[in-house]
Amino acid sequence: MANDTKERILAAALDQFSQKGYAGTNIRELTASQGLAKSSMYKHFKSKEDIWNALLDKMIAYYALRFGSPDHLPPIPDSTDELLSLTMRMVSFTVHDEKIIKTRKLLSIEQFRDERARDLATKHFLTGLTDMFSHIFAGMMEKSLLREDDPKILAFAYTAPISALIHLCDREPEKQQTAMAQIEAFSRHFIKTYGIQQVSPM
Repeated sequence: MANDTKERILAAALDQFSQKGYAGTNIRELTASQGLAKSSMYKHFKSKEDIWNALLDKMIAYYALRFGSPDHLPPIPDSTDELLSLTMRMVSFTVHDEKIIKTRKLLSIEQFRDERARDLATKHFLTGLTDMFSHIFAGMMEKSLLREDDPKILAFAYTAPISALIHLCDREPEKQQTAMAQIEAFSRHFIKTYGIQQVSPM
């Protein structure tokens, strides 16, 4: 029961932090939205800052388990078709999972206020993706599936446009279908340019 209450508080915090930001979130309103008294929060968290850090910890673990992390990297594709499929699965997850969408919005709002949010935004919007695809591309080069090149530079060139289109989905959800099609077209173009084993035609 105690864990259920704690999870409810964190779920409400994710909703409100992603909409109102840290400063705009009121603990009394947050707990009231879950039918709880403010005093109930103090049984689980010492302060709003404590909720904030617990929420970030929770979402880091959630993201790592479902998307990947340095300790949980995806397998190296065995073909360029598999690279395309892997990319689109990752993109579909990140633009459709409500918790990830809210976390991305939260980090976008708070990256200029909170050092930890800043570091996580840099990791999830830039360096983490580059590192993950650098690993993937290096492995694909070893399998002679991609032309030899600097895998880190190639990964940056690949992930930056995709990340930009994912953020477009957050700002303008009505453009999600168009953005997904652009990402797939871009991935196919990338594979056509750098792949040795060509991707199947559309």
